[in-house]
Amino acid sequence: MEELMTGLNEAQQQAVTSTEGYIRVIAGAGSGKTKALTHRYAFIANALGIEPSNMLCVTFTNKAAHEMRRRVKQLIGGEQDTAFITTYHGFCVRVLREDIHRLFYPKNFVIMDVEDQKAVLREIFEDLGLKLNDKTFKRLLDKIGMLKGNTHYVQQMVKRGEMIVEEAADDLDGRIIQLYLKKQKRVFGLDFDDLINFTFVLFSQYPEVLEKWQDRLFYIQVDEFQDSNAKQFELIRMLAEKHGNLFVVGDPDQTIYEWRGADPKYIVDFQEYFPSAETIFLNRNYRSTPEILAVGNSLIRHNYFRVNKEMVTDNERGLKVIHYHGKDEREEAGWIVDKTKQLVEKQGDSYNDIAILYRANYLSRFIEQVLIKENIDYTIFGGFKFFDRMEIKDALAHLRLIAFGDDLSFSRIVNVPKRQIGKKRIQFIRERAEAEGATLYDILKKYVDHPRLQRTGARIFVDTIESLKVKRKELNISELLQETLQQTGYEAYIREDGDQDRLDNLTELLHSIVQYEQTLGEDIELEEYLQMLTLYTEHDREAQAETVKMMTIHTAKGLEFPYVFIAGMTEGVIPNVRTLRERKERGLEEERRLAYVAVTRAEKELYMTESEGFQSGGLQKYPSRFIFEIDETDYQRIGLIDEGLIKEVKQYLQAYAHPEHETGNGFEKGTRVRHPVFGEGNIENIDEKKNIYFIYFYKLKAPRPISRNFKNLEKLDEPQSGQQQ
Repeated sequence: MEELMTGLNEAQQQAVTSTEGYIRVIAGAGSGKTKALTHRYAFIANALGIEPSNMLCVTFTNKAAHEMRRRVKQLIGGEQDTAFITTYHGFCVRVLREDIHRLFYPKNFVIMDVEDQKAVLREIFEDLGLKLNDKTFKRLLDKIGMLKGNTHYVQQMVKRGEMIVEEAADDLDGRIIQLYLKKQKRVFGLDFDDLINFTFVLFSQYPEVLEKWQDRLFYIQVDEFQDSNAKQFELIRMLAEKHGNLFVVGDPDQTIYEWRGADPKYIVDFQEYFPSAETIFLNRNYRSTPEILAVGNSLIRHNYFRVNKEMVTDNERGLKVIHYHGKDEREEAGWIVDKTKQLVEKQGDSYNDIAILYRANYLSRFIEQVLIKENIDYTIFGGFKFFDRMEIKDALAHLRLIAFGDDLSFSRIVNVPKRQIGKKRIQFIRERAEAEGATLYDILKKYVDHPRLQRTGARIFVDTIESLKVKRKELNISELLQETLQQTGYEAYIREDGDQDRLDNLTELLHSIVQYEQTLGEDIELEEYLQMLTLYTEHDREAQAETVKMMTIHTAKGLEFPYVFIAGMTEGVIPNVRTLRERKERGLEEERRLAYVAVTRAEKELYMTESEGFQSGGLQKYPSRFIFEIDETDYQRIGLIDEGLIKEVKQYLQAYAHPEHETGNGFEKGTRVRHPVFGEGNIENIDEKKNIYFIYFYKLKAPRPISRNFKNLEKLDEPQSGQQQ
């Protein structure tokens, strides 16, 4: 037991030895929460003598579960069964493997990932004779996800016998979704939503199954509890009900997955759900310097929906945090790379110690170009290098086909979007090309009217490429690319897929070419540009082991680095304009938490950078409001911001500001109110995320969404006589 307590501070020791009842641990960034979790698990096993097979420890990713299992085995010995250190989905799979037979499914059901889901949709599209871009896969998968937001559909899937699909001619989406469920059932496939839904149905229809699992799990602990959604919370609450031992660890200030359904209220309001719960604070940070911590504390205290805490540290003082303001993106990227070189060449640090974080993938592009130019190797985590991304490769392959007519580019794009030029027809083109010693494109052009190529898009494709070859003489590269993406239908194809990130990346590619033209003159040759790019992208950088780490802030969660650059700290990027539009104040708080997560990744030095200029939509760039929310004494600014720009920023933010920490007038569901125009009504519902009341107005005989911040809403105590209810 002494061994388990060695190296733990007082709060961590309290967390480890608190084994009974409902316990909430608010664990700030870098406060050693994983250590507390693993040591508590070992304490229950070693000091209390509880079998690990009677403990459930839930984490959010397989990687985290694997790491926790490894640490626990070092503490309790490798022979013990730690299979219940798992993810939510992993636990549901265990339940279903034992008990899904009750729902007439075999225990060797298939688990489907997103690619499997798309493959099922492709089959349905072919069966129905639909073009693949008639309906977008992403939109359909979103709709399927919405259907699976509750468990009603499960009953349909677990009925014995073949599923019957209604012929609903007027609702094609509905029919596709029904066929999707039918095909899923035929292969006994369950996607990630199904795993938790089928488990709920099992527990609710067969109370003895729930009781069996409750009996088995005496102690439950949950990591990253702030990222739990409603279903996950309900699952844990059901399982813990019998023995009443639930230990949750998390940090409401690091909830960055609300857009995916995570709800910080389960950790913030934990005591409302479990009145007997006790709270332990882990607020000693072992990661960062006091200077970095001060910036984090200063920023996050602007959030209203949180558990109040101030992180402290005994770490030695370090350098002041730096905010760099550049005149344009090139200057910003140049400064980041110069500073990176300085850290390595002058201070003797390693490139491995440096991370560059950003809010959106497309922001990596302008930094990547400078890193490549300076021959500094880098690794992109949780994503592809900008020039390796599918849509960028596709776009450049179109330009290469126009310039070089090469077989690689042809093979890549001839059937993207679909033109009915499949494997057999490609084989015919290849055989002719080999026999005649010509390129694939030239053969297609020659045989475009051949019977083998009838009822395909070959003629339109060839005509488009030929017309673009003519136009290239009068257009510069950026204009040619724009024209190409439109004429070939590629941009429409990406738009149909509904993937905003891919569209952003294409916009960013165009933006980069425009900048390139401005730097080197607009009359640069297409071939020259493409060869230069090939040298950049194919440059052999694998030999060097040391690389700068580049990733989105979401990917960086849970990681730490000695030196961190947060690039592109621009208003509209972070906070993200779409998030603000969709989720108002709740969205702003989540974006602020995202900035806080980025800040708290840094151990020794932190740099926040942004630059002037225009965003891809033509909007002027302003520094992020989050920079102005940090106490000015906590950081040092490099680069002059014009006083006029600062004034403009503040006016801009004022125009878009919500009343600070305003949670509305606090009316509850069912309250009768009077509106100055719509008259009297009743609050039927409240959308807390959008900060909206849905009020049914008697005069209108209809509901209206009214902001909770609307000041002219008057509460009525009693219904007036004769007024309809």
